[in-house]
Amino acid sequence: MIQGIFIEGLIFGIMVLGVFMTFRVLNFCDMTVDGSFPLGACVLAACLTHGISPSLALLFAFSAGLLAGLCTTVIYTKLRVPDLLSGILMMTMLYSVNLRVMSNHANISLLRIPTVFSKIIAFMKESFSQVPSEWGIVIFLVVFVSFLILVLDLFFKTDFGLTMGALGSNPQMVISQGVDPRFVRGVGVCFGDGLAALSGALFSMYAGFADVGSGYGVVVSGLASLMLGEFIIKSNKIGLQLLRVILGSIIYRALMFIARRYGYMIGMNSNDLKLITGLLIILCLIISKKNIISYIKNHLKRPEEK
Repeated sequence: MIQGIFIEGLIFGIMVLGVFMTFRVLNFCDMTVDGSFPLGACVLAACLTHGISPSLALLFAFSAGLLAGLCTTVIYTKLRVPDLLSGILMMTMLYSVNLRVMSNHANISLLRIPTVFSKIIAFMKESFSQVPSEWGIVIFLVVFVSFLILVLDLFFKTDFGLTMGALGSNPQMVISQGVDPRFVRGVGVCFGDGLAALSGALFSMYAGFADVGSGYGVVVSGLASLMLGEFIIKSNKIGLQLLRVILGSIIYRALMFIARRYGYMIGMNSNDLKLITGLLIILCLIISKKNIISYIKNHLKRPEEK
């Protein structure tokens, strides 16, 4: 139970890191994630069924996500289509692409194909038979996600990373410095979708199958995880912001598990999870709005009233 929450939270946390880059850093509404998440799973399944090693298959899945983000950027910049519509168009087109990648199969089973997770489970059963094998996957994901956070933290402290952060809050300042905002935005969107595809590939290995419909509602769950993390840790430091993304993802998965496990007590079932997610986002928005209003009121008080 606990292992499953941590595993799903860490895997989907990689996707939320991509959502953080596009929605928070770049202020770019990228709906491509709903298509790039299953794209990574489909590319991984196609690679594994053709005998490609799991590590190389993960690299191909990440590269496919980069390409999907590049296509979204081209639609946005060259065709001058709004960001929201660009993502929706790409998400819609990727459904057909994902079917093509998996040879027109809606899903492919990976249960009999060796993966990174199956090797970890086999190792845990041989070397640590007293410990639940899923803890080996948790340790692997903690190390992998920690390395990813470290790389992103270092990246956002570079000149290019700082420029990317400035682009989301003040595009005119970036333009005045002679930097092409289209290139900077394109790099961010590409890496955001690449992380979503990598997350989808890892999830397909954990679930034991790849499905073209596995990305439905992923963006919404990513936003919910992002907002939950922002309530836990409030900081302007990029390292803490990346960390709270992962924590928010784990908490969101724990809430979804509680809803599935104990929701029957109030007449709820698994069909209501999307409703819970939507209500959770609305609640987060209401609370954040109240915090903003109270902050403004406190700073508008006269000195003698403070």
